[in-house]
Amino acid sequence: MTTSALRNIGPKSAAWLRQVGLRTREDLEAVGPLEAFMRVRRAGFKPSLNLLYSLEGALRDCHWQDVPEARRQELVAAAEAAIAQLPDPRGRPAAGPVTTTLHAAPAPDEAPADRLFDRQDD
Repeated sequence: MTTSALRNIGPKSAAWLRQVGLRTREDLEAVGPLEAFMRVRRAGFKPSLNLLYSLEGALRDCHWQDVPEARRQELVAAAEAAIAQLPDPRGRPAAGPVTTTLHAAPAPDEAPADRLFDRQDD
């Protein structure tokens, strides 16, 4: 059975799955819903969590809204962890801890920035 014939899988989702090499129910079963979702994501598409739920529902042969809440939470937690491991698509290094940037002191002939607008009472 092709992925386009699976329950919950519309034309756009089926096209994404085909483009990442998942063409049949057996292909989807072999990798599971999370890996299928991540393949779509790594391919540069922007799937919502509904795709993840739809893939799980397709494998369970139920409507995606009938996937138990506990299972949805497991899938979301696993997806968030996997997404956090993806490299930044803009080629930037992974975000590290927030740090404070220190500014260089003004040159000796310049007034400090906080004194530029001081009023002088005569």
